[in-house]
Amino acid sequence: MDTGPETPKFSPWAIAIIWIIVLMVATTIFNGALDDINNPNKQLTVSINQNGSKQIVLERNRYGHYVATGKINGQSVEFLLDTGATLVAIPEHIAKKLSLIKGQGFQSETANGMSQSYATHLDTVSLGDIVISNVQGSISMGMEFDEVLLGMSFLKHLQMTQQGKTLTISIPE
Repeated sequence: MDTGPETPKFSPWAIAIIWIIVLMVATTIFNGALDDINNPNKQLTVSINQNGSKQIVLERNRYGHYVATGKINGQSVEFLLDTGATLVAIPEHIAKKLSLIKGQGFQSETANGMSQSYATHLDTVSLGDIVISNVQGSISMGMEFDEVLLGMSFLKHLQMTQQGKTLTISIPE
């Protein structure tokens, strides 16, 4: 008696390998989605406003922060815009990757209390096509996160307008 095509049989090893592959693919997709949630501004679009100057529009992430991909001395970093930070504050582990030189040490007051920092010079800081040269920065000890605080030593050169969930940044006339 013919019961139709035979159902394939998989060994326990084959089933385990299939599940591992499915979990790896799901993890990759999930991590990409989390990155997009944390930094919706990975690809910055620069436009020209009515005055003829460059402008960038940033979207606020789901946590209420403006995070964007930019560059320090031509090397890609993730910025967290922080108008409460006096300088561009770079975690020590990122400063090492950027080959930044520690200058004069000083104490800085952070949301987590006092912290040791070192002055450093940034040849260029860029956000999209907006590039500012000779920016003061600090190498901050104890900052364990992977974003650079984009502080007022950079932001003071720009005009910012927040409306709803967007922040428009441009170079003033």
